[in-house]
Amino acid sequence: MSCCAGGTTVNAAASTDVPSRDAVLHSSQKLDDGRIRTVLAVPDIHCGGCIRKVEGALSALRELEEPRVNLSTKRVVFHWKEDDIDAVPVFAALRRVGYEPNLISPDAIVVDDTRKSLFRALAVAGFAAGNIMLLSVSVWSGADAATRDLFHWISALIAIPTVGYAGRVFFRPALRALAARSLNMDVPISLAILLATGMSIFETWNHGAHAYFDASVTLLFFLLIGRTLDHMMRERARDAVAGLARITPDGATVIGEDGSRHWHPLDEVEAGMCLHIAAGDRIPVDATVREGKSDIDAAIATGESVPITAQEGTTLSAGMLNLTGPLVVEAAKAAKDSFLSEMLRMLDAAEGGAPAYRKLADRAAAVYAPVVHLAALFTFLGWIWVTGDWRQSLFSAIAVLIITCPCALGLAVPIVQVVAASRLFRKGIMLRDGTALEKLAQVDHVVFDKTGTLTVGMPRLQDAGKHGSRVLGIAAALGTNSRHPYSQALAQAAGENNIRPVVGLTDVREIPGEGIEGTLDGERYFLGRSAAGGNGVELRRGDDVLDLFRFEDRMRANASETISALEQQDIACEILSGDNGETVAQAAQALGMTDWRGDLRPADKIARVQALQSMGHKVLMVGDGLNDTPSLAAADVSMVPSKAADIGRQAAGLVFLHEGLDAVTSAVTVAHRAQALIRQNFALAVLYNIIAIPLAVLGYASPLVAALAMSGSSIVVILNALRLNEAASTPFSSIGAWLTRRGARRASGNARHGKHGVATL
Repeated sequence: MSCCAGGTTVNAAASTDVPSRDAVLHSSQKLDDGRIRTVLAVPDIHCGGCIRKVEGALSALRELEEPRVNLSTKRVVFHWKEDDIDAVPVFAALRRVGYEPNLISPDAIVVDDTRKSLFRALAVAGFAAGNIMLLSVSVWSGADAATRDLFHWISALIAIPTVGYAGRVFFRPALRALAARSLNMDVPISLAILLATGMSIFETWNHGAHAYFDASVTLLFFLLIGRTLDHMMRERARDAVAGLARITPDGATVIGEDGSRHWHPLDEVEAGMCLHIAAGDRIPVDATVREGKSDIDAAIATGESVPITAQEGTTLSAGMLNLTGPLVVEAAKAAKDSFLSEMLRMLDAAEGGAPAYRKLADRAAAVYAPVVHLAALFTFLGWIWVTGDWRQSLFSAIAVLIITCPCALGLAVPIVQVVAASRLFRKGIMLRDGTALEKLAQVDHVVFDKTGTLTVGMPRLQDAGKHGSRVLGIAAALGTNSRHPYSQALAQAAGENNIRPVVGLTDVREIPGEGIEGTLDGERYFLGRSAAGGNGVELRRGDDVLDLFRFEDRMRANASETISALEQQDIACEILSGDNGETVAQAAQALGMTDWRGDLRPADKIARVQALQSMGHKVLMVGDGLNDTPSLAAADVSMVPSKAADIGRQAAGLVFLHEGLDAVTSAVTVAHRAQALIRQNFALAVLYNIIAIPLAVLGYASPLVAALAMSGSSIVVILNALRLNEAASTPFSSIGAWLTRRGARRASGNARHGKHGVATL
């Protein structure tokens, strides 16, 4: 097991050392709210039972908040206050339940190399099983006593080291659990393997007619097949995390003050450093271009396949690919605060959440281990009492130990969360909260902000051609000196119409909240708020109005289709905006919406969201601005574009990276499908146990059949979860009949509330 911190491999081997307070602070991330976010690598996490144990151990520590395990990356994330930092009780708690933690940086990616050891164990077990089976054929063919004993001893010489080597996959975690005075899913499996091998050794030592080395090694072989397939399919499910590991640069070429260039590991790159980015390299940290011009593949951040042009002043996100020319950029953030690290943290949160279904699975898995051992014991005693045959009794008990392993139940929820987060990631949607999907599946009312959400938040000049070139040139000259969106729109419109800003403008002064003014040819010009009100901008020379510019905000791609698709599923939609009522009404009309409210303050938006919730609605809030943050937090679940204010992203459950608003319908589709698959997984796990346990207790399932059944149940659950990769690509309108039925039940309730179109509350 190893971890990549910004692409740099770091040894994550077990250690008895406990990191100091300073080491924890150095490796952790300080959040905006003052809390410290710490990440531990725990390589031995491999199943649902591990998740329950680790989270349970850490939840018992009062100084820790929100401990969450990510099964995909084998990481544990938790928060605490700076004054509470003390790694000793944390490491002690994990070691008590049999897990060795390792402190890593928040942007480190744990790379799981378990596959190699599994394949080696599988190869050894398969080779041994084949050879022992050949020897068994000779015994079955009627070999005399001396020859039979010889073949049994040869089989023992092959089987015992094989079980010792290949069985470590199960023995090591089982021993750790027992040392911590607890049980896990590997304990009954290890017990079954050892019992089968021990029974074979007993028969061989006592010149028995039958030894079972072929059965015990083949049992181990089948168990390893199941574990290997399980691991491989979980690797496929966690391809989003693996993708981040592949594209994260190892480091960057830093340009010194004297012009020298030196390669630095990524964790040594700091804000303010100048970096050289060659063509074909990825941007290592969030940065701003200082020199050069190049085409950039920005799909990882924007979801758009068409490259963008980067030149002086262009802001780039970590992970973007430089395509054509060299660039000199200035690092804006350290690696742990950059875009790629933020995406990794959101994947952690998405896969490590604890929705209601997972809590149910954890409670069920908690009672499974003792029940498994009791069931095996009673099976053995029952068969002894009925038949008096200790061999048959022991074989039946072994079958029960194996077949009742709750792997399928433990994987039912986490594997769907992993696949769902991966699926959304490929569609340009990041989950920040592991419970967001569950909440999203319950939504029946969507509230949209307007500017920056339904629209792209970038105003454009209306009818640029009707304005004179001289007037537009003066307006553009003034506009280039301001960062106001309207000023920038005027400068952009002039450039698009090949109109150059006039030269000679002097004494330029911006008046906050009013506009910008300057002197040209001895006369004073002003560009700013229109005295007539509305969304117009006036250009005045002295007291004379030269022109009035009006602007429009382009709708996001697929906005109209998104609203239509939601309403077709009986999910009501409305607009809550701080813009003036006229502007909001125009946007609502363009989208075919009848429910809208304008001129709202942040408190008004919260009041509306809470009013909807008091009527029994489950509300999704989609917004982007700083003023949307309170209502984003108040809604049942919230969603923002990636360009939203930082505090808004922190309050949201989901973040979409591309411009199209169809991200909303995509997320709702995946949420509904994920919940359906979780329910199916629970049903499959329960059905498996209802059928399998009685068969094993009654002696109808041999240990080999039990091994196949147990592994098969886990594989079926994982394969069912992987169906989300295909189902999520279907149109939103085909969510499923059950959603349609649920929507029909809501229709009457929504009709009672009625629809309204008012400008203010």
